[in-house]
Amino acid sequence: MILSVSGVLLLGTIVFLFCRNSGLKGSHAAVCGLFGFYLAGTGIAPGIKAGGDSLAGLLGGITF
Repeated sequence: MILSVSGVLLLGTIVFLFCRNSGLKGSHAAVCGLFGFYLAGTGIAPGIKAGGDSLAGLLGGITF
């Protein structure tokens, strides 16, 4: 659950910065959000979640 909330906050921040600095329109961001909701209901959603979890584990294992 913590990973999901962190991912949502990170992606929300990126979308906000794109809207503000790169000219991403609010309607485009809304379409991307709706696409994500519809994609979550498909059969590929578990694979996407597993890939995100794998990436988070990889990034979490990096030591500086």
